[in-house]
Amino acid sequence: MDLGLKGKKVILTGGSRGIGRAALEIFAAEGCDIAFFSRNQEQVDETVKALSAQGGKVIGEALDISDLDAYAAWLKSAADRLGGCDIFVPGASSSGSGATGDWDICFNVDVKGTVIGCETLEPYLEKSGAGAIVFMSSTAGVETFIVPQAFNALKGTLLVYAKQLGQALGPKGIRVNAVSPGPIAFPGGNWEAIKGAAPELYDATEAQFALGRWGGPDEVAKTIVFLASPASSYTTGTNVVIDGGYTKRVQF
Repeated sequence: MDLGLKGKKVILTGGSRGIGRAALEIFAAEGCDIAFFSRNQEQVDETVKALSAQGGKVIGEALDISDLDAYAAWLKSAADRLGGCDIFVPGASSSGSGATGDWDICFNVDVKGTVIGCETLEPYLEKSGAGAIVFMSSTAGVETFIVPQAFNALKGTLLVYAKQLGQALGPKGIRVNAVSPGPIAFPGGNWEAIKGAAPELYDATEAQFALGRWGGPDEVAKTIVFLASPASSYTTGTNVVIDGGYTKRVQF
C-alpha cells in the first residue's frame, strides 16, 4: 500500500530511541525528509547516520525540551531548513526521563511541549495543504494505571486537546489524531528497568495482555505513520489504542 509519504517533511520530537526512533525509521523508508531532536547527543548522531542511509534529508540535534523558548526556536529553524512541515509528531515525554510523578515536568514536556509545537508549526502545516499532527498519549490516560500520578492525568488531558484541536484546525486542512500505546518493551526502556527493579509488577503487567505478549515500538510506530499519511486523509480527532488488549474498557 502506497502511503503517499514520499517527499513529505516530518518533524518529530524525542526520536533517538523507542517508539519515536521506530517511527522515524518508517518515515525515512517511505521517502520523507526528517527533523528530530533528543537529549542524548550520542544517540542523536547514531540515529542520523542510520536514517541518512535511506537517502532523504535528515536533521538531528541534541536539545532539552525543558527550555521551551529554545524548543520553539528549534521548531521554526527545523521547518525552515526542511523547506516546510507536513507532519508533526510531538513525541518527547517526561517518561523518557523517568519523571512521570513530577507535575511540573510532565506539564511542561508532555502538555506545553505539544501545545507550543502545534502553535509554532501551524502556519507551516496549513501551507502544506495536507498537514497532519499525531499526539502521543497513553493508555495510562484512558484507564487507571498503577498509581495516581501526573503522567496519567496529563496524557488524558492531551486526548481532550487533540479532539478539540482537530475541530479547530480541520478547516485549515490540518488533521489531528492521537495514539495511546499500552506498556511497550524495548532495550533501555522503562519496562526493562522495571523488570529488574520490580519483577512482580512486570510479571503482573505481562499477564494482562490479551495477546499474551509485550508490544514493540515498531507496532506503535506503524499506526503513527499511517495516521500521519495521506492514506488516512479522512481521519481526524480520533484516538487509537495500541495495547495488545491490555485495557479492558469498551471504547465507542
